[in-house]
Amino acid sequence: MKVKTLTTCALFAALMCICGPLSIPIGPVPVSLTNLVIYFAVVILGTKNSFISYLVYLLLGLVGLPVFSGFQGGVGKLAGPTGGYLIGFILMIPICGIIIENCKRKAVPSILGMVLGTAVAYAFGTIWFVFLMKCEVSYALTLCVWPFVPFDLIKIVLAVLIGGKIRKQLAAAEML
Repeated sequence: MKVKTLTTCALFAALMCICGPLSIPIGPVPVSLTNLVIYFAVVILGTKNSFISYLVYLLLGLVGLPVFSGFQGGVGKLAGPTGGYLIGFILMIPICGIIIENCKRKAVPSILGMVLGTAVAYAFGTIWFVFLMKCEVSYALTLCVWPFVPFDLIKIVLAVLIGGKIRKQLAAAEML
């Protein structure tokens, strides 16, 4: 990997570490900025490098650094009821990235790809939540998904529209 690539991956991992703990608790799953940074990373860095950035972030949280929502970290957070959403992002990134790259970064297909990737992350996290909390799927969706859909749609549109412009500028400056 080139130094520029390593630097941009590290920068996005750092942004996840900064934005991830900032959250608004509205139930067992808080509104977090983690996925906003992930969306930007996928648009700007592409699939592989955003995936690397997220894995660095996830590993930093796994070893106990307080980079997850509410300034939490450690195995307990990942193994807990809401940890499935963090793990679901691992599935979300390649889905979003592959669609964005195959659709030549056009806005509407990119947004649809990110919605699909987010739906997969929601599904994984919800299954995880239902399994650990031994609750009904409808209850989990009410707590963990439906309140977040409007926020995530806004994050997706922002990432596609603004992230695309940032990517073009970085590419023109030969920083990607």
